[in-house]
Amino acid sequence: MHTPSGDQTIDGSDLLVATGRTPNTTGIGLEVADVALDARGYIAVNDRLETSAPDVWAVGECAGSPQFTHVSEDDFRIVGDNLAGGDRTTRNRLVPYCMFTDPPLARVGLSEAEARHQGAAVRVANLPIAAVLRTRTTSETRGFMKALVAADGDRILGFAMLGAEAGEVMAVVQTAMLAGMPYTGLRDAILAHPTMAEGLGGLFSNVPAR
Repeated sequence: MHTPSGDQTIDGSDLLVATGRTPNTTGIGLEVADVALDARGYIAVNDRLETSAPDVWAVGECAGSPQFTHVSEDDFRIVGDNLAGGDRTTRNRLVPYCMFTDPPLARVGLSEAEARHQGAAVRVANLPIAAVLRTRTTSETRGFMKALVAADGDRILGFAMLGAEAGEVMAVVQTAMLAGMPYTGLRDAILAHPTMAEGLGGLFSNVPAR
């Protein structure tokens, strides 16, 4: 692989090369319908997913939504509710991210980099996957869990996991975040043994004291 600093050799069993995506919106007649594009070429929509043309809506990747099937499905629900007279928006959506590698990666909420960029003060807890008792029966010991908790409170701001069943465990934390549960709720919960989600008790026990 060639980099600005010179050639670099990377060893691995598989190699994924990605250069990004561009929306397929050119040359399809959107200007005839008075549907405007944003600076990146996506269909410009408001938080109700309405375009610049009356009674024209856009959903999914063409509208610049996060490029996940589950987000496109939520876009559909937003448009469906609004067409029925509702007032549903994309504001403050808690979007989960999953990458089905081996082991899988999943996260929701803020990352440490995003927290620093936003100036959010956080407490960070880490737990190696090998510390989760379930891994003694599966031998899947690669990875870690990480949680971000507000520095001045007990609200969960973010979660990431690299490890077996990461998407399933992430959904537990996402549910707690949507419910506004303090991190202590997961820390003190009786979680089934032996499961990967049981590791959340150990993770949130590692949140530094205020």
